Amino acid sequence: MGQQATAMFEHDHVFLGANQKRNERRVWFVIALTTTMMVVEITAGHWFGSMALIADGWHMSTHAAAMLIAVLAYRYARKNANNRAFTFGTGKVGDLAGFASAVILALIALLIGWESFQRLVEPVPISFNQAIMVAVIGLIVNLLSAWLLRDDHHHHHHHGHGHHHHEHHHEHHHGHGQDNNLRAAYLHVLADALTSVLAIVALLLGRAYGWFWADPVMGIVGAIVISRWSWGLIKDSGGVLLDRVPEGGHIETKVRKAVENGSDRITDLHIWQIGPGHYSVIASIASETPKTVAEYKAMLDHIDHVSHTTVEVHQVGQAA
Repeated sequence: MGQQATAMFEHDHVFLGANQKRNERRVWFVIALTTTMMVVEITAGHWFGSMALIADGWHMSTHAAAMLIAVLAYRYARKNANNRAFTFGTGKVGDLAGFASAVILALIALLIGWESFQRLVEPVPISFNQAIMVAVIGLIVNLLSAWLLRDDHHHHHHHGHGHHHHEHHHEHHHGHGQDNNLRAAYLHVLADALTSVLAIVALLLGRAYGWFWADPVMGIVGAIVISRWSWGLIKDSGGVLLDRVPEGGHIETKVRKAVENGSDRITDLHIWQIGPGHYSVIASIASETPKTVAEYKAMLDHIDHVSHTTVEVHQVGQAA
């Protein structure tokens, strides 16, 4: 078979998220915003002799580092999207970065909880007005960052390619799918915003009623909430890395419903995520009267988010 004849069966394995470039730009902007605030707070802290400003400035640096993980993952995935060394593309690089960020977030929650516990046992003097000012500044910056990192655009585009022999077809769905890399960056700024809100409430209560214990108690509450967020992200991104079957079984149900008609039966089925909004399917079909490649392709083409499908067909003997 000549090159022209085989060209129609060739395809790439680019399974990046629908808004990958947009998300990368937004994370860069948040890094710039966070780094600027970090420099301003540390400089002002030294100028005015404020340990609260200096501490919050260095705290900002940890979130800038987490954002850097996210943006480098986007860049690496994009630069290596057509690298054949990655047999299913680089769509899962974001999940790897999200998993790493989730672990960092869990460690931050642990540190917040431990420091809050220590302050509950051994209270320290608090400069309420200054601390409230720092918390409000931090809240404004983090709310702006969270707004920039929200995942709010969903587009859908589809195209496919049919293959003979092993009846393998490939298609792209740039549809809605959870981007765990963006989610990790979003949770970092959301966690910081939560701690700022809790700190403001605690500091206002402390200033008004002398409740010095409110600040460390709110810190412990924040640590628990952030831990729950990080665990959810660890579970979801880890599941993608380990090729866990998508929860809910919606894609499996659609595949079986599309194929299993008449004597056609799926005897072996594998479904896993290969990128945000992209799933791969391998199905082994046994049938007394197998259909053509075009017919099986037509059955599977309408299933959203299935971007890479391999079908193996076995003809079984007809009943007497």
